[in-house]
Amino acid sequence: MTRRVSSKLRAVVVGGSLGGLLAGNMLERIGCDVTVHERVAETLAERGAGIATHPELHRGFERIGIPIDAGFGVAIEERLMLGRDGQVLARFHKKQLQATWGHLYRLLYRAFPRERYFAGSTFVRAEAEGKGVCVYFADGSSIDADLLIGADGIRSSVRAQFWPDAVPRYAGYVAWRGVVDEARFSLESHSTLFTRFVVCLPPGEHMVGYPVAALDGDLTPGKRRFNFVWYRPADDEKLRRMMTDATGRYHAMGIPPFLIAPEHREEMRRAGRDTLAPPYAEVAERVQEPFFQTILDLELPTIVKGRVVLVGDGAFIARPHPGMGVIKAVGDAVALADAIDANPNSLDAALAAYNDARCGYGRFLVSCARDLGTQIDTGRRSNAEIQRGEYFRRPENVIRAISMPPDESPLPDYGKAAV
Repeated sequence: MTRRVSSKLRAVVVGGSLGGLLAGNMLERIGCDVTVHERVAETLAERGAGIATHPELHRGFERIGIPIDAGFGVAIEERLMLGRDGQVLARFHKKQLQATWGHLYRLLYRAFPRERYFAGSTFVRAEAEGKGVCVYFADGSSIDADLLIGADGIRSSVRAQFWPDAVPRYAGYVAWRGVVDEARFSLESHSTLFTRFVVCLPPGEHMVGYPVAALDGDLTPGKRRFNFVWYRPADDEKLRRMMTDATGRYHAMGIPPFLIAPEHREEMRRAGRDTLAPPYAEVAERVQEPFFQTILDLELPTIVKGRVVLVGDGAFIARPHPGMGVIKAVGDAVALADAIDANPNSLDAALAAYNDARCGYGRFLVSCARDLGTQIDTGRRSNAEIQRGEYFRRPENVIRAISMPPDESPLPDYGKAAV
């Protein structure tokens, strides 16, 4: 068993995706001795997911030393709401940079010291040790640290140990996701989709999409991709079928995309032909490897226990509708670094300040995301939620709330009176 000990504030980050790299970069820049540990043995692969960026994300990346330049993402200035026949029902002017998960990951990975990032390092458990914590890994190594940061996402192993009763709750619907290469579109659909953020509302469902860079980050017109997210109800029985592969194996923690049974993808395409505006029906037909994620909720009374803290989706799980997952992880990383920097002589005081600052915001974001989710007809909404959902399904409203920080939306009551 190896053990590494440092004389200055020693932080161990479990999870090497965006949340972990954000926390690692922020702490490294205030002088912490920090390492990031990712269970996947190789560099994380492109996940084919778009990220609608906001000013808070830009400020966080610039603080790390990553400039927000012309190569950061696809710039758009307009949002459209399309009817079933493809007619424009509403427009809204909103400047935004649309990035990709893969591009943001590569930027953060390059910014962090390579020798401090450990791939194939699987967290097993942690134990309180004096005023610190000892972190154990599957390879038999351990680290004495002052602080353990759980940045390992929705299915956090750190949260499972220290908050064992905190179980994410299924919201009753899934999000189909995917990207379509720009060259695969008809001229008519291309002219509608590739300069805008576009919304479509099939009955009881919700679909959004926008252009993003090519897999290699190329933003050249003709080489980009169109990213979409399609929220569709699925009761518990249907979800179980969707998460069961062709051999009959059920994947409770999420089915890998390549194991999704073909009939589920075909059902999605068929629904696209029957219910979507023509440009989006084309998206559903031409996407090559669509996958889905289950939509979950989780909020905690505290995100600090002793010398263990949670960040990102490890702390609060908000539905994706506000487009705030990565932005919240940025805010968590900034708040944690700022709290430690402002309390150099008391880590306990720093963690208390972090907990106070981010718990309230986490609960606010979960509530706002649930509010937006009322427009999905799961079959178990209350009368109040049905009415709220109808409010958000108004064309002029939906494009002013989706993928936007709740406190920046021009809707007068969104973010202030969540269901």
